[in-house]
Amino acid sequence: MRGLTGLNIYLEEKNLPPSQYQDQKIESKGFLPEIYIQDFPIRNQRVTLCIKRRRWEVKDTGEIIRRDWNVVQQGTRMTKEFADFLKDLN
Repeated sequence: MRGLTGLNIYLEEKNLPPSQYQDQKIESKGFLPEIYIQDFPIRNQRVTLCIKRRRWEVKDTGEIIRRDWNVVQQGTRMTKEFADFLKDLN
């Protein structure tokens, strides 16, 4: 994404397959398209998390797998944890 202004934090998922596939032969197949999440401002600067998620192939089946991340609460632009926190205030 070009033209990101403010503070951009780049995060790349480690090459550690999901635990439920530890007993299988797994091969890293690179990354999914980068996603961008607007987070809370820091010192009045817009914050964008730029996240690169990995994908793997299960060698025996050819299945492509990825870790299930529910980072953003559905229908909001905030993290699930913060949305849950706000709901508890009501």
